[in-house]
Amino acid sequence: MKDFEYFAPRSLAEAHTLLQELGPDAKVIAGGTALTLLMKRGLVQPPCLVSLRLLPGLDDIAISDGKLRLGALCTHRQVETSPLVRQQVPLLAEVFRQVATVRIRHMATLGGALAHADPNQDSLTALLALGARALLSSAQGQRELPLEEFFLDYYETALKPNELVQEIRVPLPGPGSAAAFLKFLPRTADDYATVSVAVALRLEDGACREARIALGSAGPTPIRARKAEAELAGRTLDNATIASAAAIVRDEVDPLDDIRGSAAYKREMAAVFTRRALLAALAGGPHAG
Repeated sequence: MKDFEYFAPRSLAEAHTLLQELGPDAKVIAGGTALTLLMKRGLVQPPCLVSLRLLPGLDDIAISDGKLRLGALCTHRQVETSPLVRQQVPLLAEVFRQVATVRIRHMATLGGALAHADPNQDSLTALLALGARALLSSAQGQRELPLEEFFLDYYETALKPNELVQEIRVPLPGPGSAAAFLKFLPRTADDYATVSVAVALRLEDGACREARIALGSAGPTPIRARKAEAELAGRTLDNATIASAAAIVRDEVDPLDDIRGSAAYKREMAAVFTRRALLAALAGGPHAG
């Protein structure tokens, strides 16, 4: 790696000031599981890094205003093992349990995952399906964005150069909620999936009142399958309805050919795993696998 300056602020205000002064030359680093690899490969050469590891309070997990609030410095392992997460949003704990290896989960942070914006990450797919929002902050103040507006393109987000991810807010599931997550792994358990699907449903009187379907490894960002969601809304989720919605997903994804499968193959797997995830949610969720 090339030489760089390293800054380790001890307060959020100090971090904001540094990012304001350093401008676009600065890169924020937390766990470093993604950025360090990019730097070693010469794909990113930031002249300065601003570490968030010493900032207090950014690894808190709490419930407030009907939302699960996850500090940006929460590691994947913290989310996986948190009794509060397991009780309130069990699907999230199950999904995080499957990310990479336990060594990676001990280092990788939630805010870093969002900022890196790799569409192959399981955690982003689950958060999108659960209706999560990101709290962003800078020297100019705070703003909150739904994840649909946060992810813009491959490794590209709505973060401004002087902003950082401060917190992720996940609505607590209400009565009649059902959710599931499934992914297809063609190689090893810690590899990226060929396709992943997370679904979150709200059921009432035997019908689907709301559906959220998110897919990973299926396009330049995690994808909401809105047409498939509309197919389910207000309907009884029998096999025919589920099959119809899953078929729609095939045309909503935008995958690329890679070592995990061709684009055509991934479209078919997106439809197959959407159907399976919907059935798993109805069977009693949470499910992950």
